[in-house]
Amino acid sequence: MNLIDTFNLDIRALHTFVVVLDEGSVSRAAVKLGVSQSAVSHTLERLRKALGDPLFVKSGRGIVPTRYAFQTGPHVRQILYDMHSLASGGPPFTPETTEFTFTVAANDYERDLLLPPLMQRLRQQAPGILLQVIPSGIPSAEMLRKDVCDLIISPHAPEATDIMQRGLMGDRMVVFYDPKKREAPQSVTDYLKADHVSLVFVSGEQPALEAGLSARGLTRRNVISVSNFSGLPEFLRGTDMLATAPERMSKHLLRDFEWVPLPFSFKPFTLLMVWHRRNQNDPAHLWLRNQVNAVAATMNGLSE
Repeated sequence: MNLIDTFNLDIRALHTFVVVLDEGSVSRAAVKLGVSQSAVSHTLERLRKALGDPLFVKSGRGIVPTRYAFQTGPHVRQILYDMHSLASGGPPFTPETTEFTFTVAANDYERDLLLPPLMQRLRQQAPGILLQVIPSGIPSAEMLRKDVCDLIISPHAPEATDIMQRGLMGDRMVVFYDPKKREAPQSVTDYLKADHVSLVFVSGEQPALEAGLSARGLTRRNVISVSNFSGLPEFLRGTDMLATAPERMSKHLLRDFEWVPLPFSFKPFTLLMVWHRRNQNDPAHLWLRNQVNAVAATMNGLSE
């Protein structure tokens, strides 16, 4: 690596590197950056010489990052973020007058539980902050690294050194049923012989419950699978089927049904708030995290 060349790298070149890394294509990166493909290729060649690594190599009809490029990506993003923060300067964050969109990734359970009261807080204290909610599925660190979202609320936190997390509240899985059509399952046998409405994420991944059953050598009959919890009520209503879902859903989405604890041991889980390290001390991000935490504290019966 040529140290002098490294110090001579400009922000535009680093930004080009990140866009190529995200797009996985020189041509798509050129379109996104509004420059020619040759300009992107020239910039990559300068980076290769400065950093002493090919960065991207051909794979089939496309390109893939080298291990060095993949590992360097988060550091380059941090540099770009720090430079942006340094250049932006300006007045301190003021909730009452600030205007921007804050994107939260959450599945329907977390969305319906925490985000309506958060939105109420924003309308009262920071009316210029708009809330955008996208599904999280089983979240990945890349969602935060690539600014797909600003915050993730999920029981599943990506394991990475640049990802931060904080626990919000605990919950447990319980069994819901329509009391007009059946009685509560009294045993594991009752539970397993019943027909179930189950959950399978759009990505094809299943909740931890299925793995927990398999680990015990148990199998239940999932007669229908839905991609989110909001699909449970109408399939459960008027039937003798069972649905296993978080207990806190008895307060809203599944309030029309009765529930009992699972007839076997299954560990409780914690809802987590997850963000990227680059936003750790950002005043606006910190304020919003505090609002989410305050909503959770209220639900936990704690004072703010």
